Amino acid sequence: MESSTLPSQVGTNWELRAPLCLSHQNKTMSAIQGSPSSSSWLSLWRHRDLLLQFTRRQIEGRHKGSLLGFGWSILNPLLMLGIYTFVFSVIFPGHFTNQPDQGPKEYALTVFIGLACFHLLVDSFVIAPSLIVTNTNFVKKVVFPLEILPAAAVGAAAFHFLIISALFFLGALILGVHLTWTALWAPVIIFPLLLISLGGAWLLSALGVFLRDLQQLVGFASMVLMWASAIFFSPLRIPPEVWAFLKFNPLLRAIDLARQTIMWGQQPSLAVLAYLYAFAFFTLIGGFLIFRKTRPAFADVL
Repeated sequence: MESSTLPSQVGTNWELRAPLCLSHQNKTMSAIQGSPSSSSWLSLWRHRDLLLQFTRRQIEGRHKGSLLGFGWSILNPLLMLGIYTFVFSVIFPGHFTNQPDQGPKEYALTVFIGLACFHLLVDSFVIAPSLIVTNTNFVKKVVFPLEILPAAAVGAAAFHFLIISALFFLGALILGVHLTWTALWAPVIIFPLLLISLGGAWLLSALGVFLRDLQQLVGFASMVLMWASAIFFSPLRIPPEVWAFLKFNPLLRAIDLARQTIMWGQQPSLAVLAYLYAFAFFTLIGGFLIFRKTRPAFADVL
């Protein structure tokens, strides 16, 4: 996100509050440095209009100036799906089950589920370390709820996930792949990934102020996570000694549950669901607390 001042569309309510705060120096400093009132859990709700506008800004800025514009949000996942499906179903034939009716189209849709979950989690992580650094005006000069910046990145990732989900169900309908009622479990399985994404974005955006190399490290880590999450193959093919570690990967467990419920009509494991939610709330609270704790130092470092 480019450094800029507050857009004029932010709204009259915000514009009226800022001058009032600026007239009281103590209150202004408290707001800038992350007082409990400005960094509380209710901050996102109180500034929901601002959050929506910055989310829209993230969505529009992703393909700003390109020829196809918003069309890339649809074309990119389709191109990625086509490449991976060709490689892993034609050149290196892959499968997720031993059932005879699992052909290339079922394989393609199964991979699509994994890619959708991966991008929901990782898209906000990749840009999170630079969110505060590239918006120093909001840190130094404006009374602004900084926690909105990572949350807007997560909102943009969730928006693109909805597009990918719509493409998945449309593809299943066109290809004649039968989905059972257990697909209704999907929102319950996906919700922890949203919480992990938000907590992780808060954590990485805070650490990115102090560790400028973090963005490059996160880019590499995201590639490692993709291959460690069994997106292109069944978890059953993972060697036992490797599974002893990878079984704690929440993305892998979420992808596996999503495939079981959406593609194969199975009930999700309640124990795995409980682990996902426990991990998600731990990440969310931990990321928020670290963001709030380090926020007073942002202005000094930047």
